[in-house]
Amino acid sequence: MRGLLDPKMDFVFKNIFGSEKHPNILISFLNATLKPKDLITEVEIKNTDLNKGYIEDKFSRLDVKATTSNNEIINIEIQLKNEYNMIKRSLYYWSKLYSEQLNEGEDYSVLKRTICINILNFKYLKTRMFHSVYRMKEIHTNEELSDIQEIHFIEIPKLEDGSDEKDMLVAWIEFLKNPESEKVRSLEMSVDEIREAKDELIKMSNDDTQRELYEMRAKTLRDKISALNEAERKGIKKGREEGRKEGRKEGIEEGEKNKAIKIAKSLINLGLDKESIAKSTGLDLCEVEKLMN
Repeated sequence: MRGLLDPKMDFVFKNIFGSEKHPNILISFLNATLKPKDLITEVEIKNTDLNKGYIEDKFSRLDVKATTSNNEIINIEIQLKNEYNMIKRSLYYWSKLYSEQLNEGEDYSVLKRTICINILNFKYLKTRMFHSVYRMKEIHTNEELSDIQEIHFIEIPKLEDGSDEKDMLVAWIEFLKNPESEKVRSLEMSVDEIREAKDELIKMSNDDTQRELYEMRAKTLRDKISALNEAERKGIKKGREEGRKEGRKEGIEEGEKNKAIKIAKSLINLGLDKESIAKSTGLDLCEVEKLMN
C-alpha cells in the first residue's frame, strides 16, 4: 500500500470532513470542538463541489461549510502556512457568513449563530493552549453580549504529547497530525468515526485519480507559498533600501518618519511580520503594531 495522503491538505480534509457520504465524521468533529449542551445530531453540508478549477486556483478556499441541527452555520478552514492574516481573514469570512443569511426585508431574528473554526498547522496566538475560543464580551465585567459570534483557533503544533485522547478533539487532532501513528491505530479500535475517516483516507490514497488531484493541489499551494516567500524577501530588501535612502537613524525627523510609515504600510500589505517591518523601517515595534491594527 502506498503512503497515506496528508489529511491536513485542504483538498483531503474537505473530502473527508466535508463529504455528504460521511456526515458522522463532521458531526463528531463539531461536537468535539464546540462541546455543545445539546449534541449536534445532523448536519447539512454545503459547497461540496471540488472541480479541477478550484484545485488549481491558489486563491480558492477549500473549506467546509455546514448548517447543524442546533440551527448554527459553521465554516471550517485549515491552513498549512502562516500568511499573517488569520484573525482579520476569519473575522471577514465570519461577517460574510453572518450577513449573507439575511435577505432584503427580512427580520434580524432569522440570523443564526455563526461559527468559524480555523485549524492551523503553525503556532499563531500568544496563548499556550492548542484550542482557543473567542466571543464578544464586555471588557470590564466579562459579560457576554451574545454567543451569535464564535471564532475558534486550533493550533496543531501546540498539542502536547500525552494529552488526554479521551477528549475527542485531541483524538481528531492526533488523526490530522499523523493518521498512521500508533495512537490513531488504537483510536480506530474504539471510535467509529475515526475508523471511518481513516478508511476514507486509505481509499483516497489508493485511488490514482484522487492522488493526481492531491499532487495538483499540493503544487498549487507550494507555488502560492513560494510567491509569498518571494514577496517577503523583496519587501525586506525594498524596505532596507528605502530605509537607507531616507537616512534611517535614531530620532527620525518628521518627514522621514512619514516615509518610513508609508514603507511599513506597503510591507504590511505584502504580509511581512511586525519584527521584520520594524527592522526594515527603523520604526518601533509598537508603532508597527498600531499600523497593523
